[in-house]
Amino acid sequence: MPAARAAASDGTESPLLVERRGDRVVATLNRAEKRNAIDQATIDALHVLCAELEAVPRTLILTGAGGVFASGADIAELRERRADDARAGINANAFVRLALLPMPVIAALDGYALGGGAELAYAADIRIATPELKIGNPETGLGIIAAAGASWRLKEIVGDARAIELLLTGRTIGAAEALEIGLVSGLHPAAELLAAAHAIADRIARNDRAATIATKRVFRAPRPEHPAVDLAEQAVLFESPEKLRRMTEFLERKQK
Repeated sequence: MPAARAAASDGTESPLLVERRGDRVVATLNRAEKRNAIDQATIDALHVLCAELEAVPRTLILTGAGGVFASGADIAELRERRADDARAGINANAFVRLALLPMPVIAALDGYALGGGAELAYAADIRIATPELKIGNPETGLGIIAAAGASWRLKEIVGDARAIELLLTGRTIGAAEALEIGLVSGLHPAAELLAAAHAIADRIARNDRAATIATKRVFRAPRPEHPAVDLAEQAVLFESPEKLRRMTEFLERKQK
């Protein structure tokens, strides 16, 4: 199905183009003229998409138009925000919701992924990129902190030492370093990036859907909840007909 080019409330093109397939959704940040800077309309569109994927879980591939993932939050909007806006967690809450979607989220990163754009990428389960990737959190240079997830997600991804150096310096890193430190799991030419994301989604789709959802839920659970949360999810799966079918097929193949 082609990407949905819905109009925003002011009659302009939607900041998020959504293509729906049977087992996945491809969402493209669509403010190329602003290097896909994340504004309020983008956040609103992400909430609408999250509501859809909470109701009907599917794998999400998230990417950006125009050779850029997202250059950051929209600075013109950000400059006008005040203390109450900060406490409202406008971007942070949207990214939390995205991270908590039942099925996996794959971020396909090209060009700039800076500030809020980097934090949106950190909220994904899997990140792949092109060699042109430039990613980082320059927020302290603008007189603010990276408050939409970088302060805690980045260290979960790359470890404390690397995360604090990147956050305190505001240094932007390239694709090779991002791959080296585990911030992305693979690099692909720009022309092949989306195909690589679909290949990951294809591999996920071959697995049991319920087991995939359970794996993500267990992986995201806080440390004190383990191993109880693992065992509770496993107990449900042990009773599933799909587990019996898949294990029976496995044993029958081994006997041939």
